[in-house]
Amino acid sequence: MSKYIDLLKTLIATPSFSKEEAGAAEVMRNFLQKEEIPFHTRENNTWAFNRFFNAERPTVLLNSHIDTVRPAKAYTKDPFSPIEEGDKLFGLGSNDAGGPLVALLGTFVHFYERDDLPFNLVFAATAEEEISGRRGLEIVLPEIAPVQFAIVGEPTRMELALAEKGLLVLDCYAHGRSGHAAREEGENALYKAIQDIEKLLAYNFERVSPVLGKVKVSVTQIEAGTQHNVVPDICHFVADVRTNEFYPNKEAARIIEELLESEVKPRSVRLNSSGISGEHPFAQIAKKRGLRIYGSPTTSDQAIIPFPSVKMGPGDSARSHTADEFIFKSEILSGIAQYIEMLEELKL
Repeated sequence: MSKYIDLLKTLIATPSFSKEEAGAAEVMRNFLQKEEIPFHTRENNTWAFNRFFNAERPTVLLNSHIDTVRPAKAYTKDPFSPIEEGDKLFGLGSNDAGGPLVALLGTFVHFYERDDLPFNLVFAATAEEEISGRRGLEIVLPEIAPVQFAIVGEPTRMELALAEKGLLVLDCYAHGRSGHAAREEGENALYKAIQDIEKLLAYNFERVSPVLGKVKVSVTQIEAGTQHNVVPDICHFVADVRTNEFYPNKEAARIIEELLESEVKPRSVRLNSSGISGEHPFAQIAKKRGLRIYGSPTTSDQAIIPFPSVKMGPGDSARSHTADEFIFKSEILSGIAQYIEMLEELKL
C-alpha cells in the first residue's frame, strides 16, 4: 500500500493547477503503465477499465480530479514539497483531492484482475474540477458511457455525501438613469439594486430537501458608479445560488428573474444538484455500516454526472484550500479498505 502514498508524494511535487495538469496526468499514466494496466487519454484526462470488462454488466465509475487550486499566501511550508510529520503528509492537493484520488486508484487496482465482479469498474483521473471546467470529466463521460453509478472522490472523512447542492451564478443588472448627485436628477441604479437584494434576502424557495435543506441565495459581489458626484445608471451584483434536487438550475433562475426588476443573466445552468436516494443499494450499505450520511453544500464534478452518484473519500473538506494542507496517511489506507469492503457488498 505504500506505493499509493509514494504516488501522492509525486503528485504533490508536480504542480497541477487547473488547465495546467499535463505533468500530473503523466504521473498517473506512468503509474498505470508500471501496473501493466492499459489506459485511455484525452487531453489531461486518463481512464482505465477493469481487465474483464463485460458490456452486459452494469458499470461503476471511480472518479477524482488531478488539478489543484493555487496555494494560499499563508503557507508556511513549501506547497510542492511532500513533507511527512508522523502520520501527516503535507502538500498542496494532498487532501483535495490527492488522497481520494490515490485511494480510488488503489481500490481499482485491487479489483482489476477479478473476473467474478457483478459490475464493471472504470477509474478516471480528470482535470479542471476546481474551476468547473468543460475539458475534464465532461469530455470523458461520453467515452465511458453507459455508467450506472459513480463514486466521486472528495474529502468527506469516508462519510457518505448522499447528494450535493447545485451551483448557479447569476449576474444581475439594475438599470437607472445618470444625473448630477447634487441635484434631483437621474434614477439611482444602486438603490434599485439594493431593493432587489432585499427581495432576495426575504424570499424562500418553497421546496425544502430532507437531505440538502433549502435553496441558499447569497449576494457576494456588487459594483456601481464611476465617480462620487454622478448618479450611477447601472449596478451589477452577483448572486451565488445553491440549489437542491427539487429545483433544476433553469427553474431557479426563472423564479429569481420573475422576482427581480433587475436584468438576470445566468453564467451557466449545467451544475445541477445530484446524488442518489436513500434506497439506493450503496446508501443501504452505508446505513448498515453506521456511516454518517449527509447532503453536501459544496459542488464537485458530481454536478455534471447525469446518473446516480455519491461523494466519498478520505481526508476532511475543512482542510481543502487551506494553507499547509495535509492528509493523514492512515486515512488513505483505511479509505482504500473501506472502498473495497463496500464494493464487495454492492449489487446493482
